[in-house]
Amino acid sequence: MSKRMREAVTGYVLVLPWIIGFLLFMAYPIYFSLYMSFNRVTITSTGIETQYIHGDNYKYAFLSDPEFVEKLLLFIKSVIGMIPIIIVFAMLVALLINQPIKMKGFFRAIFFLPVVITSGEVVNELFSQGATSIPLVEKYGIVQIIQDNLSPAWSTPIIGLIQQLILILWFSGVQILIFLAGLQKVNKQVFEAASIDGASPWVIFWKITLPAIKPFIAVNLIYTTVDLFTNSFSDVIVLIKENMFRLDTGFGYATALSWIYFGVIFVMLLLILLMFRNVDDVPMKRRKASGTR
Repeated sequence: MSKRMREAVTGYVLVLPWIIGFLLFMAYPIYFSLYMSFNRVTITSTGIETQYIHGDNYKYAFLSDPEFVEKLLLFIKSVIGMIPIIIVFAMLVALLINQPIKMKGFFRAIFFLPVVITSGEVVNELFSQGATSIPLVEKYGIVQIIQDNLSPAWSTPIIGLIQQLILILWFSGVQILIFLAGLQKVNKQVFEAASIDGASPWVIFWKITLPAIKPFIAVNLIYTTVDLFTNSFSDVIVLIKENMFRLDTGFGYATALSWIYFGVIFVMLLLILLMFRNVDDVPMKRRKASGTR
């Protein structure tokens, strides 16, 4: 058996427990939720009754539901605004913590602590008390300026972004750790050689540090996207939960909304993967396919 084959077998053996768990516990629920999205579902004393209605649930979501499309678009806009803030903030903190300073472990714990404590009901309570907003924004009328100069389609997500700014920064703990892992993988001799050649810290960051942690930026983008879309403060998830228990919509319509929501997340992840695709591999594969060097 060749080395490449042994590595492939090792990889399949390592992912085998996840595949078995997926087939046993997740495959059928996913199939059944897709099945329910094409049905009108009624829960009776005798069990679950379904009536096939083609794609009416999906048509209703896009053409008749006054809330879903509006809330979905607003949430997508707010997520697109949150992601760069989280990534840039996490990268800056990771660069600072990675410097030769005292009490590195303490600072890492400080930035990761909000990830542990701000979940579920804690987040909702912080929202209700206004602890996630910046008082100076309200005090100096910045919100009012945005409302007066932008259309509601853009002012609403921007104001929501500002009001959740502290919460956004709290959710940067995992991303900071991922960036730290990436920074510690870079060979320090490269930085020393660049400094000896006269490269400034700014040039070192753009020419060495940033390209070296590019895969970790992609990982953080994927993690942040999934984390934001599946978080409990998502208005779309709240709307889906509400539709589950309404008599005029029920589980069938709620599952259709869930699949639309999943489709949006999938497209965003696909765009991130395409954006961070290693373009150097494409000509290499073409050269191998043509048999030339």
